[in-house]
Amino acid sequence: MDPVKIGYFIRECRKEKGYTQEALADKIYVSHKTVSKWETGNGTPDVSVMSLLCKELDINLNELFSGERLDDQNYRINAEKNLKLMIDHERETNKKLLIAEILIGIAIVAASLALIMLGGLLTLEVWQRVLFIGGGLLVLVLGVVGLCILEVQGGYFQCQQCGEVFRPTFGAYLMGMHTITRRHLKCPSCGKWSMAKRRLSKGTSHDHDHK
Repeated sequence: MDPVKIGYFIRECRKEKGYTQEALADKIYVSHKTVSKWETGNGTPDVSVMSLLCKELDINLNELFSGERLDDQNYRINAEKNLKLMIDHERETNKKLLIAEILIGIAIVAASLALIMLGGLLTLEVWQRVLFIGGGLLVLVLGVVGLCILEVQGGYFQCQQCGEVFRPTFGAYLMGMHTITRRHLKCPSCGKWSMAKRRLSKGTSHDHDHK
């Protein structure tokens, strides 16, 4: 994947549509600085915005990843290669989310424990002690909810019954019994329950992801 070529292609397609960077950014819910970064080859669109970007520019994902318009023959040649690139891109994005999740989790636990310890160790009025300890518990609860949201957005789960790779709803994820790498979820495809395995992308089954 060539970021410079893709950026030039995005710029040319944008101009063909008569959009300014600001107008395109508003249509796909990103900042104009993000569009500028793509067009100068300093980054590529995130997986979450690719479909919307392609729709606005009247191109397909294969053309976006190739950085050029494709005829039928070239489309078939590039299809498999670009699919792999998209899967790899998504996996890298989700790895970054996973790292952020770990760092945020450490910070939340540290902040929560600090507040609770201060409330227990310092010589304070009862209301002040309750405030510190309650604040620590509140930070912990809100942090866990935030981490769960990141977890759901940052990957998928694979049904152990039919092999379907899916992203569960937040409620199903939150209530599911889990281990480090698996969660008890109902597959939307086959309707069966299993200890679904955590995946970073929708790639083939041999692309093992971990947490």
